[in-house]
Amino acid sequence: VQLVESGGGLVQPGGSLRLSCVASGFPFSNYDMRWYRQAPGKGRELVADISSTSWSTVYVDSVKDRFTIARDNAKNTVYLQMNSLKLEDTAVYSCKVQFDWGQGTQITVAS
Repeated sequence: VQLVESGGGLVQPGGSLRLSCVASGFPFSNYDMRWYRQAPGKGRELVADISSTSWSTVYVDSVKDRFTIARDNAKNTVYLQMNSLKLEDTAVYSCKVQFDWGQGTQITVAS
C-alpha cells in the first residue's frame, strides 16, 4: 500500500487549498478513505471520511461547510478541498486507508 499526498503549503486566512492523495497497491474503489490532521502539540484528528462509492461523507464539526472530501476511483485519488481556511487549520494532513497512512503534507495558515 502506498499513499502519496500533495497540495500542501502556506496560505492566508480565508484562502483555499486542494489536497490530493494518490493511492496504489490495493483495490482503491473497494475502500473508504479518510483525511486526518495533526496540529502542533495536539493529537491526530479525523477531518473527513468518504465511502468507497462516494455515497457517504462525514466531517468533523470544525470543518463542515468549509471542507469537501471527494474521490475519483478511476484515478485512485482522494481529494480534500479546503475553503475559508483559518489559523487553526494549520496542521499536517494525512490520508489513510484501513491501517495504512500517507506521509502527510503540511498546511500552514498565516497572515
